[in-house]
Amino acid sequence: MLLMQMPFRPLFLVCGMFLLSVSAVFGQVGDSHSTAVNAESDTVDIVYIGDSITYGGLLHSPDTQAPPVVCTELLRNRLPKTSFFMSNQGRNGHTTVDVLPSSNLDFPKIEEAATHLQVEHPGRLVFSIMLGTNDSAESGPNGSPVSAEKYGENLRTITSRLLLEYPESVVIINRPSWYSPNTHNGAIYDKPGLDRLQTYFSVITSVVRSFSGAPDRVYEGDTTAFDYFASHYQTDLSPEEGHEGTFYLHPDVQGAQALGELWSTAIADVLERHNRTTSDHPKVSK
Repeated sequence: MLLMQMPFRPLFLVCGMFLLSVSAVFGQVGDSHSTAVNAESDTVDIVYIGDSITYGGLLHSPDTQAPPVVCTELLRNRLPKTSFFMSNQGRNGHTTVDVLPSSNLDFPKIEEAATHLQVEHPGRLVFSIMLGTNDSAESGPNGSPVSAEKYGENLRTITSRLLLEYPESVVIINRPSWYSPNTHNGAIYDKPGLDRLQTYFSVITSVVRSFSGAPDRVYEGDTTAFDYFASHYQTDLSPEEGHEGTFYLHPDVQGAQALGELWSTAIADVLERHNRTTSDHPKVSK
């Protein structure tokens, strides 16, 4: 009723000021996918990016047993006041080369999955990445063998593009897992591949640190899976027959559970740290 009594000119000015304030708050979206969320939101959307280990290769039911499924369910139990939703973007045999935006292979599907989650369940968007197993192979997978330097460049490119397109997202990079030094199926991994894989660990740390200009956006995730599976491969990895005898690469049901637990611990830790260091994101309720 007060506005009805105001002259036309002041009302116009008030409306203009309101529109300017809205523009200042929300900014210009441009070509990016907006992931801004309501401050009262308790929703986290996770897109898991990886290879066959992420997908759940060799598991009877990846839709219910794969590490991303286990991880998400554990997060729901650990943080019951927060709603978690997920998309498993693990693809058999894929490398960082396959995920590069310029390859136009995996990235469009990752974009589609992330945007769909944000439309259906608006909230904080998290990308959890575990790549490197196939990069380390001697031959076979796309781009292999990928040097440590090139692996780092690829991770930086992928992360930069995700942050550009999803400005409010968080990226978590996990270390790749262990495989036996005689791994040789359709691709050749062997001991040189396993040695190469371990050179990626320090690269991941360097990649994360290179995003210090975008604080609280990029985190190193799990760092323990390699050692865990090196010690538990007989119980947690599936035996597979290859060209050099029985090898171990893919988690079995127990191993998928273990990897999901390791990821959930890392992601929960990142969410807690992110809550402490930012004030413009929704707080994850415990």
